[in-house]
Amino acid sequence: MNRSITRLAVAAIVLLAALIVASTYWQTWAAPSLAARQDNAIQRVAQFTVKRGIIYDASGRRVAWNRARKTEGQTFYYRRYPHDGLFSQTVGYATQARSRAGVEREMNAELTGADNNLDTVWRRTLDRLRAITLTGNNLRLTLKPNAQRVALQALGSKCGAVAAIEPQTGRVLVLASSPNYDQNLVENRFGQIEKKKADCTPSAPLVNRATDGLYIPGSIFKIVTAAAALESGKWTKESRFKDPGYCERYGKRVTNYADQSGPAVYGNVNFVQAMQNSINSVFCNIGSELGPGPLIDQMQKFGFYERPPIETPDNERSASGLYDKGKLFRTDDPNEVDSGRLGFGQERLLVTPLQMAMVSGAVANGGSVMDPYLVEEIRSPKGKLVNRTKPKELSRAVKPETARDLAIMMETVVREGTGAAAQLPGIRVAGKTGTAETGVKGRNTVWFTAFAPVNDPKVAIAVVVEGQNSTGGQTSAPIAKQVMQAILGSGSNP
Repeated sequence: MNRSITRLAVAAIVLLAALIVASTYWQTWAAPSLAARQDNAIQRVAQFTVKRGIIYDASGRRVAWNRARKTEGQTFYYRRYPHDGLFSQTVGYATQARSRAGVEREMNAELTGADNNLDTVWRRTLDRLRAITLTGNNLRLTLKPNAQRVALQALGSKCGAVAAIEPQTGRVLVLASSPNYDQNLVENRFGQIEKKKADCTPSAPLVNRATDGLYIPGSIFKIVTAAAALESGKWTKESRFKDPGYCERYGKRVTNYADQSGPAVYGNVNFVQAMQNSINSVFCNIGSELGPGPLIDQMQKFGFYERPPIETPDNERSASGLYDKGKLFRTDDPNEVDSGRLGFGQERLLVTPLQMAMVSGAVANGGSVMDPYLVEEIRSPKGKLVNRTKPKELSRAVKPETARDLAIMMETVVREGTGAAAQLPGIRVAGKTGTAETGVKGRNTVWFTAFAPVNDPKVAIAVVVEGQNSTGGQTSAPIAKQVMQAILGSGSNP
């Protein structure tokens, strides 16, 4: 009899402990993940009774704040945004009708005071005990409004994107996607956003082309091919090549670009000249000799095949790499990938502007890829520092000596080659142009990626413009120049 009572008592204690643990878990530690669920309708409504944290850009300008509205004695807080939509795709929105997007979604727990930081948990508990309005934490982003505005103005009605980072830290300085939109229209006038016109169809203003747009890179990928070649030890920047104006792949000639008017023949050149003049045949032959394995390995070292880990939702960031039927794939089999075409940025290769800015950033940073980030710091409503992002290395892409050689090659592109339109007075710029054919005559995807100053890098950038009857050097390089000028022109003007 006593044994049965003991067993019953032990069982009761175990069940009580389980109940306490489960209640604590779901009410405290699991609260942020439950709050973040887009399908949690009750939570979505309840969150508008919370005074959501303010989001600031790098200059301290508000890019998301609240407007209070009383309904039947209850105060609700609704989001307001600048009407110019300067950071629309990145900051995103928080609404009742369409839930959340961008930083507003990814950092929702912090903005509503529902995160697990001990200071926040303590403040949240006290506010509930005192029955006062819960207030979220404030965010300060790394994005520079002046440079962002210059990027959008330079893109104009064109469809495209600009991504710029600080090479030594990974701070994201610019994420401009054109066309953008007014976030204030999302709640009640969403149709106006869908009707927005631009020089492409569909205009897709809600898509963050800087982080989620996947494009054929064309010749800007030659930086990665050159990195793999130099790292292999088979080539140096002094290596020489004979260019007949084409390379042969599977019995067919692949010609140099030459402004689409016919193949250009450069004859005997070294590796620096091959980059300077963006000679397809050289990179095609290097890619063929390397094979897909080393090229894909090098891509992964630069961050390809993973979503760049910035503070926006997974479904608003794409991983760069080889795609087949909409899915990433890797292979070492030369029968599955035309590594010659891959060598000059074709094949089934798709990349984002942010990823290519990271490639240039790694070259600028001695071969180290830094973890990109958008949120500089999180502060309590009273200004107390809750968290400040510390720069960290994401990966080691190439050896420092390889990075130096790549920088020399890229600087020659801007000084004497296809990227001359990106030259800045008194500042050394290293870059690479890219012009990817889309299959539609006279409609190219045009690129430029760069970093500057070469001797003390402060910015790495990538620009893509869709559907252009031009080259990367003609269209994208001048845009990059304007944005770099905005970033480098004045240390006091963020």
